[in-house]
Amino acid sequence: MKETRLRIRLLGDPALRKKSRPVANINQRHQDILGEMARLMYVNSGIGLAAPQVGINEAMIVVDIGSGLYKLINPKIVSKSGHQVMEEGCLSIPGVCIKVKRAQKVLLEAQDEEARPVAIEAQGLLACVFQHEIEHLSARLTVDHTSFFEKLKLRKRLTALRKRSKDEELSESKTKSCQLQL
Repeated sequence: MKETRLRIRLLGDPALRKKSRPVANINQRHQDILGEMARLMYVNSGIGLAAPQVGINEAMIVVDIGSGLYKLINPKIVSKSGHQVMEEGCLSIPGVCIKVKRAQKVLLEAQDEEARPVAIEAQGLLACVFQHEIEHLSARLTVDHTSFFEKLKLRKRLTALRKRSKDEELSESKTKSCQLQL
C-alpha cells in the first residue's frame, strides 16, 4: 500500500458522526490501516483509536493500555457486568476529560488482522477503553455522556475544537486541490 495520510479527526468532523460499516473481506489494506492507526495512537500518546477517528468508515480499532497491542476488526461487546466510573479523554477531543460510567467487565468478539475470530475478556481500564473505542464505531463520543450543564461548562473548549476541525478540513481541501493542479 502507498504511504497513508491518516490524521486524527477532531470534534466537529463529520467522520466522527457516521456509523461504521462492518468489514466484509479483510485484506492487506485493512492491515496497513490498522498499522498506521497504531502508529498514530502511539505518536499521540493514546491508548486507543477507532477508524472513524482517522476518517475511515469501517469497524476497526486499535488498543494498547501497556500490556500489548490489539488490532481488531468488527469488534462487538457480547456481555457486560458490573460498573465503574472513569475520567476519560479522547484523541478527537483533546484537553477535555469526562467522567463516564461503563461496565467493569466485558466480553468482546472480533476478528484479528488475519481474519481469525478472537474473544477477549477485559476488565478495569482495558474494558473501559474497548467500550470507548467501540462506541466510536456507532458514532458516539464521550461528550454524549455529559449532561446539558456539563456541556455548557465545556462549551468554549468544544466550540474551539469544532472551529479547529473546520479549519483543518478547509486546509486539507485546499491542499488537495493544489495537488490536483500539479
